[in-house]
Amino acid sequence: MLDKLGIDQPAWRALTSFDDVKEFVDKVGYPVLVRPSYVLSGAAMNVCYDEEELQRFLNMATEVSKEFPVVVSKFMTETKEIEFDAVADKGEVIEYAISEHVEYAGVHSGDATMVFPAQHIYFSTIRQIKKIAYKIAAELNISGPFNIQFLAKNREVKVIECNLRASRSFPFVSKILKRNFIETATKIMLDAPYQKPEKSEFDIDRIGVKASQFSFARLQNADPVLGVDMSSTGEVGCLGDDLNEALLNSLIATGYSIPKDAVLISSGGAKGKVSLLEPAQQLAKKGYTIYATPGTAKFFNDNGVKATAVTWPDEPSKNNVMDLISQHKVGLVINVPKNHTSRELTNGYKIRRGAIDHNIPLMTNVRLAKAFIEAFTAMGLDDIKIKSWQEYNN
Repeated sequence: MLDKLGIDQPAWRALTSFDDVKEFVDKVGYPVLVRPSYVLSGAAMNVCYDEEELQRFLNMATEVSKEFPVVVSKFMTETKEIEFDAVADKGEVIEYAISEHVEYAGVHSGDATMVFPAQHIYFSTIRQIKKIAYKIAAELNISGPFNIQFLAKNREVKVIECNLRASRSFPFVSKILKRNFIETATKIMLDAPYQKPEKSEFDIDRIGVKASQFSFARLQNADPVLGVDMSSTGEVGCLGDDLNEALLNSLIATGYSIPKDAVLISSGGAKGKVSLLEPAQQLAKKGYTIYATPGTAKFFNDNGVKATAVTWPDEPSKNNVMDLISQHKVGLVINVPKNHTSRELTNGYKIRRGAIDHNIPLMTNVRLAKAFIEAFTAMGLDDIKIKSWQEYNN
């Protein structure tokens, strides 16, 4: 249908043999997303970065549904994910909301941190998204609620999926817009009279952030890393007068606390180091002590940010990262998985699990860590206003 409408989507194939999969991957290149047919919440869905991983995950996927093909699609890196929630009547969009994920695409939408109204999207991207969504609604002749997930990179927009149902972000955007999307959808489905909205999301001053709640502390030995399958067990939506305030409100509500004097950073690959340099400068400026794993510490120190190096869990020394965590010398642990080598996974896992077991706030996503640091270095707890939902502007 998308091909017929001239709407772009990531390259994909439904394939049944390993040779076909290999041929497709040779054409589009790694990384690719592998998913078995007919699963919910991304179960057994995986991103593969090389042939070894591909082989392993294909075996898992075929175990999940032997008689059905596996869908393999090109996985787009460093790409924004955008949600379009709407209600339509006989194919005409009546009201809509466009929100963005803080994390890049690749984190399940149920685990991602969501911002509404979207703050960092080109106006031209918003126009494209509306145009595409209107086309899809008309083609499917939708009457009722629907949700479309989009990818956006360099002003290019692609469709991930369209769900003909209410999504988890429906109550969230309804609260912020003060328009009950489900009420409108129900009236349309019952053929009852309804009111069209008088103003758009661009006319509101408040900002909402929906953060996910995780239960890793209750799941012994679980690795608290976010991926394409869903791990969250709840979520909290909060309002603020600006993005920093809304983000802090929602993260604090899900159990995060603002670190008092020290932060541990293990930034993963080269891109992670570069991305976290500016937040590290902000931390240093605010007087925080920065501890970092060897490579990250060297990179920070080479670039003018003082960082104290700690050794990896499998390197016994008096400056071991696990002692730092067990003695609660840091108030925030940032650990970005670098690659999938066994040493990297073992060391990274021990740091992440240590943070969870010692009840120290943990972040494993560069984009979210960056946004959190920007927020708490810009405003403290005392700067957050306590306001009821009714007090935010109409």
